[in-house]
Amino acid sequence: MTVFVCIDDTDSIDSRGTGELADLLAREVENRSWGRCSSITRHQLFVHPDIPYTSHNSSMCFIADMDEAHLGALTEYASDFLARESAEGSDPGLCVAVAERLPRTDALIDFGYRAKRTVIEMQEAYCLATAAGIHLSSHGGTGQGVIGALAGVGLRLGGNDGRMRGTLSIPATDGVAAVKDILSHSEVDVVRTMEGACLAAEDRVRFVDKVKTVLMGGKLVLLVMPDDADKSGVKWKSCTRQQLKAY
Repeated sequence: MTVFVCIDDTDSIDSRGTGELADLLAREVENRSWGRCSSITRHQLFVHPDIPYTSHNSSMCFIADMDEAHLGALTEYASDFLARESAEGSDPGLCVAVAERLPRTDALIDFGYRAKRTVIEMQEAYCLATAAGIHLSSHGGTGQGVIGALAGVGLRLGGNDGRMRGTLSIPATDGVAAVKDILSHSEVDVVRTMEGACLAAEDRVRFVDKVKTVLMGGKLVLLVMPDDADKSGVKWKSCTRQQLKAY
C-alpha cells in the first residue's frame, strides 16, 4: 500500500528542523524493513500573525511503499518519535494516510491549498481526517501542527506543490552536466524550463546553486532558465533556491 506520512511544527529556532526529523523517521521505516520511502517534500503554508510557527511554517511529507501488516507499527512509532524528539515549546502534529483507502481526494487536496492562503482551525482538520479515515494526532503543545500535517499530505497527494528536501548530488564537469546524465539520477524525472518546455537529452545545464527538484505533475522536476551570460555554449542554468521558493 501507499502511505503518506507528514509531520509539522516539531521544531524551535534553536532545534533540529522538521525536515531532519522527517528524514530520521523515513530512515527508521526502512531500517525496520517496514517499507521503502520516497524523498521528502517541503510544503510552504500560510504565514500569518494568527498562526504560531517557528521560522517558515512548512510541513514535511514522504511516501512509504509498505505492507499493510506494518501500518500500525509505523503509526505507533511515529507518534512516540514525535512526542520524544520534538523540541520543547513546539506543537507537533502527525498525519498518516493510506492512498488506497481514501474515499475522495478532492477535499483533502483543497484543504492543502487553502492552508497555503488562509487560517484554518484545528477542528476542521480533525473533522476532515475522521471523514476520510486518516490518522491525525497531536504530540505536544497546542497540537496546532495537525493542520499543517494534514495539509502537507493533501499537497503531496495533489502532485503539484513542494520542494524536495536536501540537495541532489549529480556528477558534473566544471559545474555542467548533460540532461541525459541528469535524468539518470533516481530523483529527477524531468528537466524543463520554468515556462514548461522539456530540454533535449544532449542539452547541457550549468549548476549555479544547490541542485533541488520540485514536485510538478506528480514528477520530480529540475527547473532551468536561459543562461544568457554563458560564453561556452551552455544555454541553460539551474534555478536558484530563491527562485524555487515560489514552489
